[in-house]
Amino acid sequence: MQEILNTAETAARRAGAYILEAMRGSRRVDYKGRVDMVTDVDRGSEALILACIRRDWPQHAILAEESGASQAGSDWRWVIDPIDGTTNFVHGYPFFCVSIAVQQRLRTEVAVVYDPVHDEMFTAVRGGGAFLNGAPLQVSRADDLSRTLLATGFPYELGDRWHRSMDYFKLFYYRTHGVRRDGAAALDLCYVAAGRFDGFWEFDLKPWDVAAGLLLVTEAGGRVTDFAGRPAAIDGRQLVASNGAIHDAMLDVLRALPSDPP
Repeated sequence: MQEILNTAETAARRAGAYILEAMRGSRRVDYKGRVDMVTDVDRGSEALILACIRRDWPQHAILAEESGASQAGSDWRWVIDPIDGTTNFVHGYPFFCVSIAVQQRLRTEVAVVYDPVHDEMFTAVRGGGAFLNGAPLQVSRADDLSRTLLATGFPYELGDRWHRSMDYFKLFYYRTHGVRRDGAAALDLCYVAAGRFDGFWEFDLKPWDVAAGLLLVTEAGGRVTDFAGRPAAIDGRQLVASNGAIHDAMLDVLRALPSDPP
């Protein structure tokens, strides 16, 4: 696992350096939806990561946001988001990251999330704890929802699910110190692992958004489920992550409204 972690860290640092350099120049922006953007830098970052993986682990399968799936049939799979927070990156808002998870038989074993702006490398190996730049991470100890800071994200497209997200936002906003929406779920989950946020929830995330972050939260002592309290899956439609102590209180708030709007 250490060798795999080394590859993931190297790939994330190389991609992060490339992203920072690219911020100084012009960027081509294409649209996958109304506001769902992809840039030439996303593609370039992904290419650098894939090159590192194929050099060290050529038989491993890959699931990447921009290029999709490859090398089916391997027990090992790398799940990659070359820039989580592309909209932030395009606008120069310094909250984005590179996210890499490595799975064995669909169970995440290694997680790396790198924030190049702040040079923060979040890492975890299953059973070995979570770390930030080599220092151990621990979730917060807050046990009263009214004294917490939460994070969330909103669907790209307007519609019933967007409005339901606004309803949840209001419910939590009234019951906590506040709710942040920074637009990069992988980093939000890292911040839960680091105790900066006490909890996080969101609809309709993709596997590459959460595969690394979920392991980081659990290895830091937190809990991750869907809105009904069932174990979280990287391809699930709902995600709640917390320090554990406020998890049931968060689920109670989420149960106040149907999780699947009409």
